[in-house]
Amino acid sequence: MLACGVQAYSQNSDKPTFVLPFASQPLFSGNFGEIRATHFHGGLDFKTGGVVGVPIRAFADGYISRIAFTHGSGGILEIVHDNGYTTVSRHIEAFLSPIKERIKELQHQEETYEVSICPEPDEYRVKAGEAVALAGNRGYSFGPHLHLEAIETETGDFVDPLPLFGSGIKDTTPPKAEGFLLIPKQGEGVVQNKTQDYTFPIDNKTAITAWGKVGAAIKAYDYMNGANNRCGVHTVVLNVDGVDVYKSVVDRFSQPEARLVNSLAKNGYMKSFIDPGNPLRLHEAYNDNGGWVDIDEERDYVFRYTLSDASGNTIRHQFIVKGVKKEIEPLQHPDKYFFAWDKANHLHEPGLTLTLPKGILYDDVALNFKLKADSSAIAHTYQLHDRRVHLRDNAEISIGLRRKPIADTDKYYVARVTAKGLAGVGGRYEEGYMKANIRELGTYTVAIDTVPPVIVPINKANWANSGKIVFTIKDAQTGVSAYKGTVDGKYALFYRPNMLSSQYICDLDSKYIQKGQNHRVELIATDGRGNETIITETFFW
Repeated sequence: MLACGVQAYSQNSDKPTFVLPFASQPLFSGNFGEIRATHFHGGLDFKTGGVVGVPIRAFADGYISRIAFTHGSGGILEIVHDNGYTTVSRHIEAFLSPIKERIKELQHQEETYEVSICPEPDEYRVKAGEAVALAGNRGYSFGPHLHLEAIETETGDFVDPLPLFGSGIKDTTPPKAEGFLLIPKQGEGVVQNKTQDYTFPIDNKTAITAWGKVGAAIKAYDYMNGANNRCGVHTVVLNVDGVDVYKSVVDRFSQPEARLVNSLAKNGYMKSFIDPGNPLRLHEAYNDNGGWVDIDEERDYVFRYTLSDASGNTIRHQFIVKGVKKEIEPLQHPDKYFFAWDKANHLHEPGLTLTLPKGILYDDVALNFKLKADSSAIAHTYQLHDRRVHLRDNAEISIGLRRKPIADTDKYYVARVTAKGLAGVGGRYEEGYMKANIRELGTYTVAIDTVPPVIVPINKANWANSGKIVFTIKDAQTGVSAYKGTVDGKYALFYRPNMLSSQYICDLDSKYIQKGQNHRVELIATDGRGNETIITETFFW
């Protein structure tokens, strides 16, 4: 998964030790493998005390293999270490000389903020503890911090960096559970005499009954010393009646496995059973049901969870499920709305074609399909399912246009219908249809975007004093897809320092902009459907 060609070194110690990135005692805002919306978190997040510009130290001897800036991660620094690991540091504010000057020259040469350099192994050798960059708050970041990934150079697997720091990190705080979830298998199980999922707290006092196949899940978090941030749980073991049925150990995963979090998690709960289409290596089931529990006797079943963090701190929780016999109606569903996880699936409806290649479903899905027709709409609205079903890869959807209020088909796009409104998916027009790739089953339609982005200068009177040209760029529908700035007709390096803000900034630099005169700045922004806005301002600096 490494972005540049690297020279891999053999690991020279069974337990290599990393130097801590900062001189102060580390505090964490995130740990390895915690569940994020679309992926497992690939590293450790070190706090910087709310400060930008804290020097980052090299974790071990090695060489710099990649230097980059991206909108999503800010500054990125990859170091291949002599001990068999590669580290990736993200959200960097700035690099040190001479790298700082080299990357800025490349940004101006290529006229883009997003650049990448892959030095030769002998160009930038580093020693453990040597300052290599400055921590920041760039990219998708909720506060100044260092995101550290440790990658096993030989395999490319992400691994938990925590053990690599040895005794340098002390954690005595165990995980904490917040609640449980029981999931009856559709057509094969019930909980509380119903086919719906059932949640309950860890101090539950209500009797729980079930029959048939039932899956368990737990909502739990780990906490690190000195911080209140909720982190992921390293090890989860489910035991039923004294026998282990499921175990997950989040200590490594590959890049393709990171997205499989969507099969492990459900509404914030970690499932303790394995979907048949989920090949994650970090968990295993010990029964023939993939971790599903058969409640087929009228007696008490004891469910016991053991949760541990990477430092060995452990807690245990248990609850009782009483087996109460109940007649279970098998799942009744039209064949055309039943998608099997181990087959290619196709859906054809008036104005709709959906194709799911084999292997992109985690489990069978009985679609709750609905078509909403509106004679005045551009296209019908199609509810593929009444809840979001994440896919392992892209599926193609084609939605027919019922009418074309504008001739320019580049302005049409496929949109997912959400509780907050339409979320643009993109797509292309072909012979009366809009076609797009989707990564989840939900509700979709077609919309039009003819409104260009809105560009607004911010505190223009202070540009000269602050040394920064600042604009905001916003687009309500398909988002800002491209932008470019010039000062006096020459390329100006604008960047978006934080993806949670709509600000775009150009640092005034006398190397590229002459001081002591009036200047003309122009900024162009384009949205996802090609709508363009150009703004021109003048200022003195």
